[in-house]
Amino acid sequence: MMDTEKFNWCLRAGDNTLVLSQRLSEWCGKGPALEEDMALTNIALDLLGQSTLWLSYAATIEGNDRDEDDLAFLRDAHDFRNVVLVEQPNGDYGDTLVRQLYFDVWHALWLRSLLHSSDLHIAQIAEKSLKEVSYHLRRSSDLVIRLGDGSDESHARIQRSVDDLWMYSGECFIDDELDKAIADRQIAPLPSSLKEEWFTTIQGIFSKATLTMPSKDAWMQQGGKQGRHTEHLGYLLAEMQFLQRAYPGAAW
Repeated sequence: MMDTEKFNWCLRAGDNTLVLSQRLSEWCGKGPALEEDMALTNIALDLLGQSTLWLSYAATIEGNDRDEDDLAFLRDAHDFRNVVLVEQPNGDYGDTLVRQLYFDVWHALWLRSLLHSSDLHIAQIAEKSLKEVSYHLRRSSDLVIRLGDGSDESHARIQRSVDDLWMYSGECFIDDELDKAIADRQIAPLPSSLKEEWFTTIQGIFSKATLTMPSKDAWMQQGGKQGRHTEHLGYLLAEMQFLQRAYPGAAW
């Protein structure tokens, strides 16, 4: 019998990295500098590789003749379980960096916690992914600090991005019934258990960047983990899935 809880939880993990990878790939050839263009493309590839691991494991758990490609390209928006943060548009470079910082801090904390998972395969995916994500976090935090503590214009633009994207940062820490069931099985911790350390880490980065931290008690968007998304995800998937939808089963 399929382990539905673990399957759905792995979908969340794989969808987060898949959708953010697709977003970052949109910068390829359009970055503000060649080095940044290459860096974002490499991060997108890292996240895509991690998504492959999560969705492949989900397909194995499902045991229904689907693989990671089927899960990526043949599901509609309401079947995706990523948090709404990762589907937000790239905006300007400040928006992209702040979105990445919010996700990277959570991602690193989450992966570290999974090293102790009762599921050995999940612990192994986390161990492999954490090596890449540790770099992602160093890079995004360094750039936010440099721009926040830079010119008046760079400071103002990063502060605007911090404020605009703050409402999407909190869904990562909201517990639902699936989260509680997974925590009870010691597969992963409750998302809420990572919240304080995330805030402390972000606060330290913002202090160095001379940025004002929004209120911890601000209202937060949610629903992505249950399949309720912003309009942006549909457009993203329309581009990402076009070839497979137009030419089903195509291979080259």
